[in-house]
Amino acid sequence: MDNNKKTKGRQRIDTSKRREREKDHHITFSKCRTGLYKKGSELCTLCGTQLAILIFSPSGKPFSFANPNIEVIARRVLENNPRSNENSDGVMDAYRRNKINELNEKLTIVSQEEEGEKERGMKLGQMAKARENKLLCEQKIDELSDYNFSNMKDLLLELHGKINNRLEELTDTQAVATYN
Repeated sequence: MDNNKKTKGRQRIDTSKRREREKDHHITFSKCRTGLYKKGSELCTLCGTQLAILIFSPSGKPFSFANPNIEVIARRVLENNPRSNENSDGVMDAYRRNKINELNEKLTIVSQEEEGEKERGMKLGQMAKARENKLLCEQKIDELSDYNFSNMKDLLLELHGKINNRLEELTDTQAVATYN
Protein backbone atom coordinates (compact mmCIF):
# COMPACT_ATOMS: atom_id res chain seq x y z
CA MET A 1 0.00 0.00 0.00
CA ASP A 2 1.32 3.46 -0.91
CA ASN A 3 2.05 5.63 2.15
CA ASN A 4 1.66 8.84 0.11
CA LYS A 5 -2.07 8.19 -0.41
CA LYS A 6 -4.18 10.84 1.35
CA THR A 7 -7.51 8.96 1.41
CA LYS A 8 -8.55 5.41 2.13
CA GLY A 9 -10.52 5.23 -1.11
CA ARG A 10 -14.10 4.17 -1.45
CA GLN A 11 -15.24 2.33 1.66
CA ARG A 12 -18.50 1.35 3.23
CA ILE A 13 -19.50 3.55 6.16
CA ASP A 14 -21.36 2.11 9.13
CA THR A 15 -24.35 4.44 9.43
CA SER A 16 -25.51 3.16 12.79
CA LYS A 17 -22.71 4.86 14.76
CA ARG A 18 -22.60 8.53 15.64
CA ARG A 19 -19.73 10.31 13.88
CA GLU A 20 -17.28 12.54 15.70
CA ARG A 21 -16.00 14.67 12.84
CA GLU A 22 -18.20 17.09 10.93
CA LYS A 23 -16.85 15.83 7.58
CA ASP A 24 -17.94 12.29 8.45
CA HIS A 25 -21.45 13.60 9.19
CA HIS A 26 -21.72 15.03 5.67
CA ILE A 27 -20.38 11.89 3.99
CA THR A 28 -22.75 9.64 5.94
CA PHE A 29 -25.67 11.98 5.23
CA SER A 30 -24.95 12.00 1.48
CA LYS A 31 -24.84 8.21 1.29
CA CYS A 32 -27.99 7.77 3.39
CA ARG A 33 -29.85 10.44 1.37
CA THR A 34 -29.02 8.69 -1.89
CA GLY A 35 -30.18 5.35 -0.47
CA LEU A 36 -33.44 6.89 0.81
CA TYR A 37 -34.19 8.48 -2.56
CA LYS A 38 -33.52 5.19 -4.33
CA LYS A 39 -35.78 3.22 -1.97
CA GLY A 40 -38.50 5.90 -2.24
CA SER A 41 -38.37 5.77 -6.01
CA GLU A 42 -38.61 1.96 -6.00
CA LEU A 43 -41.55 2.08 -3.58
CA CYS A 44 -43.40 4.57 -5.80
CA THR A 45 -42.69 2.60 -8.95
CA LEU A 46 -43.55 -0.84 -7.61
CA CYS A 47 -46.57 0.07 -5.48
CA GLY A 48 -47.92 3.14 -7.22
CA THR A 49 -47.80 5.12 -3.98
CA GLN A 50 -47.45 8.81 -3.39
CA LEU A 51 -44.45 9.68 -1.30
CA ALA A 52 -42.65 12.75 0.02
CA ILE A 53 -39.33 12.74 1.84
CA LEU A 54 -38.03 15.93 3.42
CA ILE A 55 -34.70 15.78 5.23
CA PHE A 56 -32.21 18.34 6.49
CA SER A 57 -28.46 17.97 6.22
CA PRO A 58 -26.23 18.38 9.29
CA SER A 59 -25.59 21.95 8.10
CA GLY A 60 -29.35 22.64 7.94
CA LYS A 61 -29.83 22.52 4.19
CA PRO A 62 -33.19 20.97 3.17
CA PHE A 63 -33.44 18.11 0.67
CA SER A 64 -36.67 16.64 -0.70
CA PHE A 65 -37.98 13.82 -2.85
CA ALA A 66 -41.61 13.54 -3.92
CA ASN A 67 -43.78 11.49 -6.24
CA PRO A 68 -45.89 12.70 -8.11
CA ASN A 69 -44.89 16.16 -6.83
CA ILE A 70 -44.46 17.93 -3.52
CA GLU A 71 -47.50 20.23 -3.99
CA VAL A 72 -50.00 17.35 -4.25
CA ILE A 73 -48.66 15.61 -1.15
CA ALA A 74 -48.32 18.86 0.84
CA ARG A 75 -51.94 19.75 0.00
CA ARG A 76 -53.08 16.34 1.30
CA VAL A 77 -51.15 16.78 4.54
CA LEU A 78 -52.24 20.39 5.09
CA GLU A 79 -55.88 19.58 4.41
CA ASN A 80 -55.55 16.66 6.83
CA ASN A 81 -57.29 14.42 4.33
CA PRO A 82 -55.25 11.24 3.94
CA ARG A 83 -58.00 9.56 1.87
CA SER A 84 -57.92 12.28 -0.77
CA ASN A 85 -56.32 10.62 -3.69
CA GLU A 86 -56.41 13.46 -6.20
CA ASN A 87 -58.59 11.20 -8.35
CA SER A 88 -58.35 13.33 -11.44
CA ASP A 89 -54.55 13.24 -11.27
CA GLY A 90 -54.53 9.52 -10.42
CA VAL A 91 -56.88 8.63 -13.26
CA MET A 92 -54.89 10.74 -15.69
CA ASP A 93 -51.61 9.25 -14.47
CA ALA A 94 -53.01 5.74 -14.90
CA TYR A 95 -54.25 6.63 -18.39
CA ARG A 96 -50.86 8.11 -19.31
CA ARG A 97 -49.00 5.07 -17.97
CA ASN A 98 -51.31 2.74 -19.92
CA LYS A 99 -50.88 4.80 -23.10
CA ILE A 100 -47.08 4.88 -22.63
CA ASN A 101 -47.02 1.09 -22.19
CA GLU A 102 -49.08 0.63 -25.37
CA LEU A 103 -46.82 2.97 -27.32
CA ASN A 104 -43.71 1.21 -25.99
CA GLU A 105 -45.11 -2.14 -27.16
CA LYS A 106 -45.88 -0.68 -30.60
CA LEU A 107 -42.39 0.83 -30.74
CA THR A 108 -40.86 -2.55 -29.94
CA ILE A 109 -42.90 -4.25 -32.67
CA VAL A 110 -42.06 -1.56 -35.23
CA SER A 111 -38.37 -1.71 -34.29
CA GLN A 112 -38.35 -5.48 -34.77
CA GLU A 113 -40.12 -5.12 -38.13
CA GLU A 114 -37.62 -2.44 -39.14
CA GLU A 115 -34.70 -4.73 -38.31
CA GLY A 116 -36.32 -7.53 -40.34
CA GLU A 117 -36.86 -5.19 -43.30
CA LYS A 118 -33.26 -3.98 -43.11
CA GLU A 119 -32.03 -7.57 -43.24
CA ARG A 120 -34.40 -8.33 -46.11
CA GLY A 121 -33.21 -5.23 -47.96
CA MET A 122 -29.59 -6.24 -47.51
CA LYS A 123 -30.32 -9.74 -48.85
CA LEU A 124 -32.22 -8.31 -51.83
CA GLY A 125 -29.35 -5.92 -52.51
CA GLN A 126 -26.88 -8.77 -52.45
CA MET A 127 -29.08 -10.82 -54.78
CA ALA A 128 -29.44 -7.86 -57.15
CA LYS A 129 -25.68 -7.34 -57.25
CA ALA A 130 -25.16 -11.04 -57.94
CA ARG A 131 -27.70 -10.88 -60.77
CA GLU A 132 -26.18 -7.71 -62.23
CA ASN A 133 -22.79 -9.37 -62.35
CA LYS A 134 -24.18 -12.14 -64.54
CA LEU A 135 -25.29 -11.40 -68.06
CA LEU A 136 -28.94 -12.03 -68.68
CA CYS A 137 -28.17 -14.78 -71.17
CA GLU A 138 -25.86 -16.55 -68.67
CA GLN A 139 -28.55 -16.94 -66.02
CA LYS A 140 -30.59 -20.08 -65.68
CA ILE A 141 -34.16 -19.68 -66.86
CA ASP A 142 -35.47 -21.14 -63.59
CA GLU A 143 -33.66 -18.41 -61.60
CA LEU A 144 -35.03 -15.47 -63.60
CA SER A 145 -37.62 -13.22 -62.04
CA ASP A 146 -40.81 -12.44 -63.95
CA TYR A 147 -39.39 -9.08 -64.98
CA ASN A 148 -36.10 -10.57 -66.21
CA PHE A 149 -37.93 -13.41 -67.93
CA SER A 150 -40.08 -10.89 -69.79
CA ASN A 151 -36.96 -8.91 -70.76
CA MET A 152 -35.25 -12.10 -71.96
CA LYS A 153 -38.31 -12.97 -74.09
CA ASP A 154 -38.39 -9.47 -75.62
CA LEU A 155 -34.67 -9.62 -76.35
CA LEU A 156 -34.99 -13.04 -78.00
CA LEU A 157 -37.94 -11.88 -80.13
CA GLU A 158 -35.98 -8.79 -81.17
CA LEU A 159 -32.95 -10.95 -82.00
CA HIS A 160 -35.18 -13.33 -83.99
CA GLY A 161 -36.51 -10.37 -85.97
CA LYS A 162 -33.00 -9.08 -86.69
CA ILE A 163 -31.85 -12.53 -87.81
CA ASN A 164 -34.84 -12.83 -90.16
CA ASN A 165 -34.17 -9.34 -91.58
CA ARG A 166 -30.50 -10.13 -92.12
CA LEU A 167 -31.36 -13.47 -93.69
CA GLU A 168 -33.76 -11.73 -96.06
CA GLU A 169 -31.07 -9.18 -96.93
CA LEU A 170 -28.56 -11.94 -97.62
CA THR A 171 -30.99 -13.95 -99.73
CA ASP A 172 -31.97 -10.81 -101.66
CA THR A 173 -28.34 -9.89 -102.38
CA GLN A 174 -27.55 -13.46 -103.45
CA ALA A 175 -30.58 -13.52 -105.70
CA VAL A 176 -29.55 -10.22 -107.27
CA ALA A 177 -25.93 -11.42 -107.64
CA THR A 178 -26.98 -14.64 -109.35
CA TYR A 179 -29.44 -12.81 -111.55
CA ASN A 180 -26.79 -10.48 -112.88
